[in-house]
Amino acid sequence: MLLTIDVGNTNITMGVFREEVLLGMFRMTTKRPRTSDEYGFTICGILEHRGIDPKEIKAVIIASVVPDIMHSLTSSIIKYLDTIPVIVSADTDTGVKVVTDNPSRTGPDRIVNAVAGYAIAKGAAIVIDFGTATTYDLIGPDRSLEACIIAPGIETAGRSLWGGAAMLPSIQIRKPDSILAHDTVTGMQGGLVFGAIGQTEYIVRRMKEESGYNDAYVIATGGLGKIIAKETDCIDLYDPQLTLNGLRMIYDRIKENG
Repeated sequence: MLLTIDVGNTNITMGVFREEVLLGMFRMTTKRPRTSDEYGFTICGILEHRGIDPKEIKAVIIASVVPDIMHSLTSSIIKYLDTIPVIVSADTDTGVKVVTDNPSRTGPDRIVNAVAGYAIAKGAAIVIDFGTATTYDLIGPDRSLEACIIAPGIETAGRSLWGGAAMLPSIQIRKPDSILAHDTVTGMQGGLVFGAIGQTEYIVRRMKEESGYNDAYVIATGGLGKIIAKETDCIDLYDPQLTLNGLRMIYDRIKENG
């Protein structure tokens, strides 16, 4: 079995695959610092709780945007799962060519999403990842990662809002029934959610106009992406497993090419 690990700024998302079948998906917070033993105990404990024997994990692949935890995390994989993980970077043979000005600075998660996005679209695609940051990536019809837009994530914007204004409370992010709010909480919810919808529609439209890829297939992922995808026609598909599937595809490619 293959363990795929997506290390984000807020959560570490993991998926266990047998061939192309996702057997389980789970998350842990990206808490710093953790020792390799803490990572090892936690990962093995979660696997066992899901009925998966850690000894059945024969390979691991990781995409991380948090370099500070990688030494401990990698050490835990080697020590507790007895395998050396594949670490995705701009230099990895993913099948996607990164043609941005500085490929080495391109987030591994965005490269992984481009791989999965292109596999779904079979051509030009826009992948939107609603995470700590909201990223919009343009994949060309020749399987190239051509451009990106990076904006504050919805939760990040929310924390900035209630953290910077003494009278505004911490709230649950959800779409209110109407944009015409009559209280502070629904006013904040409306601003965050409807603001994100408007931002998404405008950015997608401009990306299509400026790239000329007017038929680009738009795929959303990330925790809050489901809320946005339900409210706009500019998103063609919401796939919460996009990054994990991309990691599996990259591992299969590496394995096939030796």
